[in-house]
Amino acid sequence: MKALRIWQRSMTAMPINRSIFVDSWAWLALANKRDSWHQVAARGYEQIKADGWFLVTSDYVLDEVITSLFKRVNFDGALKFIEALISDAKTEQISLERIDEERFNYAWMLRNVYRDKADMSFTDLTSFVLMKELNISRAFTGDHHFEMTNLGFNIWPKEQ
Repeated sequence: MKALRIWQRSMTAMPINRSIFVDSWAWLALANKRDSWHQVAARGYEQIKADGWFLVTSDYVLDEVITSLFKRVNFDGALKFIEALISDAKTEQISLERIDEERFNYAWMLRNVYRDKADMSFTDLTSFVLMKELNISRAFTGDHHFEMTNLGFNIWPKEQ
């Protein structure tokens, strides 16, 4: 009985998950000063860093960002931003999670679950899989699909 009480006390003293999933929306808004959400994203990013949150993203999100960013900003600016993200991942300042076969298959299953949300991207579905697996409830995004899933996700910042 004493061991159970100690365990319960230690569990309540454990820090809450301080990770936030960064979606394409945030990276694209941060990278492009002409983006209508740039100021909101920049303020949000500064708050995340000040509060000590750990950034998590995925290779599928990075793929979306690379594809979109080179269409929206000049080549040198896009290259610099993407190389900085890759460098941060290599030095573990952000966690760049890979979508392996198991995660892919689970996301594919979710595609059928959310059949009524045809505009929900497959990348979003892979993000949901990662967030559930890693116990992350907060997403740095303006994409309301994260809240439409009823999986307990909250989008941040709420300024949109």
